[in-house]
Amino acid sequence: MSDVVKRPAIRVTDLHKSFGSLEVLRGVSVSAQQGEVISILGSSGSGKSTLLRCVNMLETPNSGTIELDGEEIVFPPSIRSKSSNRKKVERLRSRLGMVFQSFNLWSHKTILENVIEAPIYVQNRPRADCVEEAKALLHKVGLFSKLDQYPSHLSGGQQQRAAIARALAMRPKAMLFDEPTSALDPELVGEVLKVMRALAEEGRTMLVVTHEINFARYVSTRIVFLHEGAVEEEGKPEEIFTSCRSERLRRFLEHVDVR
Repeated sequence: MSDVVKRPAIRVTDLHKSFGSLEVLRGVSVSAQQGEVISILGSSGSGKSTLLRCVNMLETPNSGTIELDGEEIVFPPSIRSKSSNRKKVERLRSRLGMVFQSFNLWSHKTILENVIEAPIYVQNRPRADCVEEAKALLHKVGLFSKLDQYPSHLSGGQQQRAAIARALAMRPKAMLFDEPTSALDPELVGEVLKVMRALAEEGRTMLVVTHEINFARYVSTRIVFLHEGAVEEEGKPEEIFTSCRSERLRRFLEHVDVR
């Protein structure tokens, strides 16, 4: 048996983030091995979305480290390393697919054009290849028949599935989901969660900020519960839902729909 320890796909260590005098993240450490689905739970204001935005480097942490597939970024960077750090951030960010609460699709472009935009103009891939891959991805998320339509002609659930296809088109090493169903009408939530379950079954590495407790329970590899900017408890779903240690987590679960 090999003694080599596999490095995490994503590793966050002792991350701190403040906005002025408000400390939002207080030394958060989270890791995900390749193929793991980590669901991040917590009440509003616990720091969940800020953590995800820091992982994707949309927010700059005050201190700590973020490591993607073995490459590490240290915050804050030294004066000498700022230029190389910035280039590394740009390179590593391209390895992450981010799906937001709002769909952020370009309203003046068709769904197909939305999906091929970044692969062509950011990754400089041939247009014909990008179009073929985009069609396959839209078929995967159940939108092949909508590829020539504009976002305004689609339901919220369809727009979010298009946003997932757009993120996948960048061929990311990992996917980040920031409450992807929170802006949807209840009857549309299931179609997005179905796509996310399929991605998990493919072995995609995923960090998911969610209020969909049953997705967290039945799809996640591990669950991380944040409280006031710190990791209050972490464990496998069966541990979290049957024998959690934290009283705060227990109270949180009492107020959500767990089946």
